Amino acid sequence: MAEEPWYKDGLRFKCSQCGDCCTGAPGYVWVNQAEIEAIAAEIGEANVEAFEDEYVRKIGIRRSLREFPNGDCVFFDTENRKCTVYHARPRQCRTWPFWDSNVKSPEAWAETCEVCPGSGKGKLYQLEHIESQRKVFHV
Repeated sequence: MAEEPWYKDGLRFKCSQCGDCCTGAPGYVWVNQAEIEAIAAEIGEANVEAFEDEYVRKIGIRRSLREFPNGDCVFFDTENRKCTVYHARPRQCRTWPFWDSNVKSPEAWAETCEVCPGSGKGKLYQLEHIESQRKVFHV
């Protein structure tokens, strides 16, 4: 029988909409073709190739959303502190904070709670939900 994860009783999270996960140091927001097409449709761009030319960059064989020079996601509205493609946001964004790297240990979760004001607070997510999110995207 497999050992239960340390978070077997669930974890709390409520997005504070601070925008910290969309801004700051440069990084990657990995996207696949379906996500690219969904975001293009969300902003009303019918030409997916034109959308990719403007908003997506290649990193080796993978693709990531572009960022502004300061590291902010290209789809983050800094004035309103909101994601402009929220309903079509990539799975990397949808599954935060339940990534492997964040739930691998109580210490990793504590670090996540230090940098994300919504982690460790709010709604209690059950093990099944956390595991389903963790399996969608591996960071």
